Amino acid sequence: MSDLLSATANSKTSENYTAHDIEVLEGLEPVRLRPGMYIGGTDNRALHHLVAEVLDNSMDEAVAGHASRIEIELLEDGGIWIRDNGRGIPVERHPKYPDKSALEVILTMLHSGGKFTNKSYNTSGGLHGVGISVVNALTEKLVVEIARDKQLYRQEYSRGIPQSKLEDLGSINNRRGTHILFYPDMTIFDKGCKFSPVQLYKMARSKAYLFRGVEIRWTCAPSIIPEGSDVPSEERISFPHGLVDFLEAQKGDREMLINGCFSGSVDFTDSKGKVEWAVIWPYDEEGFIHTYCNTIPTIEGGTHESGFRAALIRGLRSYGEMIGEKNITKITGEDIVNGAMVVLSAFIPQPQFQGQTKEKLTSREATRLIENALRDPFDLWLASNPIESKKLIERVIERAEERQRKRTQKNTLRKTATRKLRLPGKLADCSQNSAEDTEIFIVEGDSAGGSAKQARNRATQAILPLRGKILNVASASANKLMANQEIANLTTALGCGLGRNFNLDDLRYEKVIIMTDADVDGAHIASLLITFFYTQMRGLIEDGRLYIAIPPLYRLAQGSTIFYALDDAHKDELINKHFKKERKIDISRFKGLGEMPAAQLKETTMDPANRSLMRVTLKEAEDTLNKFKETDDLIDRLMGRSAEARYDFIQANAEFAKDLDV
Repeated sequence: MSDLLSATANSKTSENYTAHDIEVLEGLEPVRLRPGMYIGGTDNRALHHLVAEVLDNSMDEAVAGHASRIEIELLEDGGIWIRDNGRGIPVERHPKYPDKSALEVILTMLHSGGKFTNKSYNTSGGLHGVGISVVNALTEKLVVEIARDKQLYRQEYSRGIPQSKLEDLGSINNRRGTHILFYPDMTIFDKGCKFSPVQLYKMARSKAYLFRGVEIRWTCAPSIIPEGSDVPSEERISFPHGLVDFLEAQKGDREMLINGCFSGSVDFTDSKGKVEWAVIWPYDEEGFIHTYCNTIPTIEGGTHESGFRAALIRGLRSYGEMIGEKNITKITGEDIVNGAMVVLSAFIPQPQFQGQTKEKLTSREATRLIENALRDPFDLWLASNPIESKKLIERVIERAEERQRKRTQKNTLRKTATRKLRLPGKLADCSQNSAEDTEIFIVEGDSAGGSAKQARNRATQAILPLRGKILNVASASANKLMANQEIANLTTALGCGLGRNFNLDDLRYEKVIIMTDADVDGAHIASLLITFFYTQMRGLIEDGRLYIAIPPLYRLAQGSTIFYALDDAHKDELINKHFKKERKIDISRFKGLGEMPAAQLKETTMDPANRSLMRVTLKEAEDTLNKFKETDDLIDRLMGRSAEARYDFIQANAEFAKDLDV
């Protein structure tokens, strides 16, 4: 009987599933339906990816030698202009689609463009022919103006659909190139998303560093520039020394292990393209590796980075053997590059990336091209700087020996005061041997981590930057927990184990301090971290070791009178109590820890003499057998797998949420 019922049910299901259920998405419909497939999501990062796509097209014109100037203008009403003085997108009728201009084909059809071969561009960032069409699909309004062959053309689009025919606006003699204005479709992106002048200004500067032959003209409406930021309303950005200028700006007055910079540029001998690089070694070993391909940031590195590492390791080993250094064979690429400040920019014909957002280069030939290009320049640099080369070899061998000692030790040992122990997760450890009076700050992102590293007391304060939001351990499986790299880094840094293996005596620091931005995202990250500690290291909270830093929201200044306010109410209280009403008060609002100067971060949030910390405690029930039942239930409701439980909680507590700044 059950078999008969099952067969009948399957038959009905098959009858209901017909050809009418098969949908065919045409044109740009797939982009609007699944934007995450094309720009990686619908958050602020994805929103800014739209700008990167358009800007990269202009950069491709510059790299190809057809443009010398790019303009970025951020408007008060949320729109953005990107202009270049390149060749301009072709506007004549397309041979395959004679009823459309080439411009309309490029803007409305996926996988169209002039970058599938090297006829128009030797190297380019746009390879899939989807960039500008994806931007067009995800904009409420897009206006494109083309100045080409002394004629000016204009066309307007909305959500990927032409709103007018291509207009010929007549002859023009003093202009050429592509000008694009667009407004993102905010029905696509998450609530609260908007263009950040700070982020876009940083993007503009990075492009200018990457290609020294271009001038980027930045303009931003003054009314939308955040208070306290260093974003100008207008600036002409160009760097004659490119990557070297970038490292000079980044190192500031920090002490260098080696004088000078290993930098250069080499054209590939067997293919069109080139590689540029710049490397310095700071004494404190707090460095970074920024890699790019065709001016596209490859955040996760890739094959060009592998070739760079291979060239350095081979060169240093050969030089070490030549000068009689016996232990040189122990070193690896990690020993050389980790702790260095590295910028690598490759220009490669037809590169292959992992995913549309191009965060990792996967072109196999890139490893060989980069390694061969750097081998001779690095050999020459080592031979020309024998004293500095000897210093580098000594430091690299020390790192290699330290790495080998770690493998043989059962427990992680704290570094000595003179040499660092390299722990996972970009940890900047403190120098004190014992855990007494030491603290580790868990911070949100590399930008905030950089500020915190400059602000810390190196003897007693350690910094561990985390990339984005960690895994929600309350709803994740054990396998996901064990496989998560950020959790692995955090666990290794603390040294006290997880779950049943937790041992408070092995904790490497006296205090664990969560330090996130004073906004909704920061609060979410703090919640995820508290959930992690509660479920996996509860004894740490029970012993009063877990804290939350409270950074200020405002800086108030009037002459030499300076105060920091935690919130609006505190700001008003300080103004009424300490400031003169007849004089102007400079009020700066901090948008994030990464934008706060290191001196102010130290003074307000990290210096034990001035800061405020909030200790995380647990509410115990009278039932000693299950004394944390209320907390367990709360964690399960808010962070567990049941979305319905969270919805019920929000509904029940919505009346208590007032004046939310989202």
